[in-house]
Amino acid sequence: MPKVTQPANMKGDFLVDYEEKVFEDVKAAPGEKALVTFHTVAFEGSIGIVNLLQATRLQRKGFKTSILLYGPGVTLGVQRGFPRLGEEAFPGHLNFNGQIMKFLEEGGSVYACRFALQALYGHGEGALIPGVTPINPLDVLDLILLHRKNNAFILNTWTL
Repeated sequence: MPKVTQPANMKGDFLVDYEEKVFEDVKAAPGEKALVTFHTVAFEGSIGIVNLLQATRLQRKGFKTSILLYGPGVTLGVQRGFPRLGEEAFPGHLNFNGQIMKFLEEGGSVYACRFALQALYGHGEGALIPGVTPINPLDVLDLILLHRKNNAFILNTWTL
């Protein structure tokens, strides 16, 4: 049987070349917009947090960026905590809240569908993270179409 002679990985080792960037660092032209939509359940996979990070990155690249939470996506925009709101029950428990708050602080806009919030998940507008704007369910499609009319970059997140 072959013998492993390579030393075990150690804390601080690099396993890949993380510094090499293959593509140019694209920045937004003045006035460019982006929209990231979420039709996904919080904590049901990685796409929620990954695309919240993507939305923040788009904002930092100069795009006027909006997030749309609709259907189960509204679950990303509600206040969390245990035993009290804002208290982290375990590491990462408030990752959605923290990322959305950071995105809002950096100038992004977040919209949540009122229909999904109440009819599907039983929350009122007071359950939303401060700064998240509740919208009429008829505004969901219009928000997407307005971004399309403005030739915005649209990243759709859909699971379920």
